Amino acid sequence: MPNRRILSLWFPRLGADRLLRRGRVPPDTPVVVIGGQRGAQVVTSLCPLAEAAGLRPGQGLRDAMAICPGLASYPADPRAESALLSALRRWAGQFTPWVAEEAPDALMLDITGCSHLFGGEAELAARLAEGCTDLGLNVRIGLADTPGAAWALARHGGTAAADPGGQGDAIDQEARATRSRAARRRGPLAPRTAPAATALRVGGPAGAGPDPAAPRSLCLVSPPGQVRATLAPLPVAGLRLPPGDVAALGRLGLRLIGDLAGQPRAALSRRFGAGLVRRLDQALGLEPEPLSPHRPGPRFVLRMALPDPIGLEADLLAGIDRLLPALCARLAGAGQGARSIRLEAMRCDHVTEEIEIGLAAATADVARIRPLLALKLGGIDAGPGIDALRLGAPRTERLQQRQHRGHLDAAEQARRTGPLAAQEDLVGRLGARLGSTAVTRLHPADSHIPEKTATTLTAGWSQAAAAWPPAPTPRPVLVWRSEPVTPVTPEDPSRVGTGEAAGQRPPHPDYRPPDVRLPPPAWFRWRRQDHACLEAIGPERIAPEWWLDDPLWRNGVRDYWQVTTGSGARLWLYYAHGAALPGGWFCQGAFA
Repeated sequence: MPNRRILSLWFPRLGADRLLRRGRVPPDTPVVVIGGQRGAQVVTSLCPLAEAAGLRPGQGLRDAMAICPGLASYPADPRAESALLSALRRWAGQFTPWVAEEAPDALMLDITGCSHLFGGEAELAARLAEGCTDLGLNVRIGLADTPGAAWALARHGGTAAADPGGQGDAIDQEARATRSRAARRRGPLAPRTAPAATALRVGGPAGAGPDPAAPRSLCLVSPPGQVRATLAPLPVAGLRLPPGDVAALGRLGLRLIGDLAGQPRAALSRRFGAGLVRRLDQALGLEPEPLSPHRPGPRFVLRMALPDPIGLEADLLAGIDRLLPALCARLAGAGQGARSIRLEAMRCDHVTEEIEIGLAAATADVARIRPLLALKLGGIDAGPGIDALRLGAPRTERLQQRQHRGHLDAAEQARRTGPLAAQEDLVGRLGARLGSTAVTRLHPADSHIPEKTATTLTAGWSQAAAAWPPAPTPRPVLVWRSEPVTPVTPEDPSRVGTGEAAGQRPPHPDYRPPDVRLPPPAWFRWRRQDHACLEAIGPERIAPEWWLDDPLWRNGVRDYWQVTTGSGARLWLYYAHGAALPGGWFCQGAFA
């Protein structure tokens, strides 16, 4: 049984590298990523140019801007960085099937039994480093026998241990006799020779004057069985200890893992807890530390090879009838329902034709999926013939099971299920013909503005509202953008529509006190036609949303009226009292 070999991939500049990969940052510009920490804006990630300018992680944004005035700062996006890390995990799956994520900026690979496929461990680490630099990422790689040792090599390999306590009372600053006795007390992990890890530098242009902004990589490989000698010169922070424990150990003069391993375990456990001893044993391999790789979700795909090529729709339906029941049975067994179904028809000339349908609700019912597939079969070009079919559900959702409280509840649910299922089937058929995004529905929104009381949602990815909140007054069937209305006087036809008729809105600035409620004009012109006001119901006063600057509501408070004209039309008119824009009479909708 070969020794276990663990490789740690650490991306120390993941946030800044993600921004640089997008190509939206001006060249030769220092870039930092800013995040919140204890109510302050601090640097969480920075590019090599920013580090060369004297910046460091954890520094305040104001201090960083004072040191580097040309600094470009961007807010941290943990979701985007997590997505990038997941993409890197999938990319690293080409080297080993055992890849685990270590949020927020690292991967852990178990390459036991895989390195010989790539020419050895050093070649495998070099290929990983070169791949990361080609992707525009800075990376540090540690390879050792245990996850703890690989983690320590990736983050602290090649660095000198500093005084974490900052008190100046480390053992190297004590008396000469004390230091000599401490040297004799060092345990078997004390470094007597050079570190046992081999450093491989990858990335960056060769030759004199390398580009400081180019991504760089550092690989540290510990030979098998040399984990003790590898860990001895590393700082105690490489044991994944809390910062308080690292500072306390530094004040005691225990700055290296070799110094710590030579101390009595019982005393360390009493003073610092069992966690410190456990981390030390895990790094040395005395206590097992399993890795939990990402487990891919189930894939619902079935394939069928045909003995002879086919090209008729009837033959395609026969193949669907073979695959679809088995696919739905697999979905039901996993408690999943399909939201989309994809059929791929592989032709004899190595061309693949495919169709995809969307479902209005997650389902594993064959009777509800088959008619939608039949509607789309006309889009498949059989060509010289189809010799294989592949049917899958790329998007699925978990089916929610509902437990009824009694017979009455079950009967009520059964009465609702019929119309709801019919509506979902209708949405699915319309989506198959017009496209899933072309079928929409209105859903109530939380706003008192008439045109904002409903929002448009895709019908296939939303549910119908159980009830709409009642409006204070009846709302029109049709609502459009506000159109101006001009009051006119029919006794003087020469002045109709000229803007000089009696009863028209006052000149700019048009303002009336909000407590004044003007009735609609007896005659008004709208859409080049004169209308007589026979009946008016209202007013309903609606004020704009003062916390939003809506350009359509800059004319102030409105008084809405239901107006019945001489032609029988029922219009929705309002009078705007005027604010940032002049007011007046407008028409915004029509009743049935």
